[in-house]
Amino acid sequence: MSQMNADPASGVVPAVRSGDADVWKLAVAQALGGANSAVVYATGAIVGNMLAPSKALATLPISIFVVGMAVCTLPAGAIARRHGRRAAFLTGTGSGVLVGLLASLAVVRGSFWLFCAAMFLGGAYAAVVLSFRFAAADCVPAARRPRALSTVMAGGVFAGVIGPQLVTYTMDLWQPHLFAATYLAQAMVAFLSALILLGVHVPMPTAAEVAGGRPLGAIARQPRFITAVICGVVSYTLMNFIMTAAPLAMRLCGLSQESSNLGLQWHIVAMYAPGFFTGWLITRFGAPRVVAAGLALTAASAAIGLTGIDVAHFWLTLILLGVGWNFGFVGASALVLECYRPEERTRVQSLNDFLVFGTMAVGSFSSGSLLTTYGWNTVLWISFLPLLIAGAALSWKAKTHAPPAKQGP
Repeated sequence: MSQMNADPASGVVPAVRSGDADVWKLAVAQALGGANSAVVYATGAIVGNMLAPSKALATLPISIFVVGMAVCTLPAGAIARRHGRRAAFLTGTGSGVLVGLLASLAVVRGSFWLFCAAMFLGGAYAAVVLSFRFAAADCVPAARRPRALSTVMAGGVFAGVIGPQLVTYTMDLWQPHLFAATYLAQAMVAFLSALILLGVHVPMPTAAEVAGGRPLGAIARQPRFITAVICGVVSYTLMNFIMTAAPLAMRLCGLSQESSNLGLQWHIVAMYAPGFFTGWLITRFGAPRVVAAGLALTAASAAIGLTGIDVAHFWLTLILLGVGWNFGFVGASALVLECYRPEERTRVQSLNDFLVFGTMAVGSFSSGSLLTTYGWNTVLWISFLPLLIAGAALSWKAKTHAPPAKQGP
């Protein structure tokens, strides 16, 4: 937080910056930035299937998108630590504009590998967008951090509408190049997000933060951090694992592209809508219980998916998967907030996201081949093993009773 200067003789009371305006701007930027991911997940496997030299490579663009998220997380954190979060934000949104331009060019030229390169930049953009949640927590006092984090994630509700509708209304505008106009529209949305981020005032890094604090190894050995990473990894990896396969699975089952778009839309709404109250739930019941609820919902989504392949089965699977991801990922992120000192925040946050996205890339790479080789049911059955591992990690953490790291005011 910052305080405005005032002349004591003027009788003007200094105004204290609450950070609320910045949190809401970040929520809007989350909505616009999240639309990038929605467009990628709605179209990536389909475009990959059209352009790839082998059908087995259909989901490779989405996997490369996830690799981009993992690879660019640590550099984005380094930029934020040395030059401030806004510099990292604008670098990310610049990548977001390039995504749309390059992807559109790839579709027009029929270049699979250019499309993959565009998806890598899309991952870089997505990694920066997901750091908005931690930036919001930096803008407010410690007691309000879970709600600030949750509020920004709630902005993704609008991403769930903007992204799929962008696909629906633009995919056929540039005939005969399916989705070429969609990617151009996505570039414009990323540019609008950059304009909003110019008005965000996030605290600049202090000298202590640039210095770094404790060694990362010492922080990473904390039971609370280990549990947070495992739960974040499982929540995000399974969401990506199932969601990556779902649009292509729906098409292989003879369902329409419009049904797939709507299913993805409601999935993304379900991912972010709980953000309006997840922060309150974490404050009321604690992050571990919220994470446990998220894991249970993810298990329920896989179980429902195994019962049939109608539109309703896919939609309900995707909706429960979205809510489960929100509880699991936001709860795990709240656990991360308790693992570091103020001067260590950007290093620990970027390490957490690197581990989450890096593991998620493995799931993304495997989902396409599993789907095309063994079918949709195999994708769902495999999901239960990571859920058991995350549940065991929560139980282990409960037994350790490790106190959280002391936070700043």
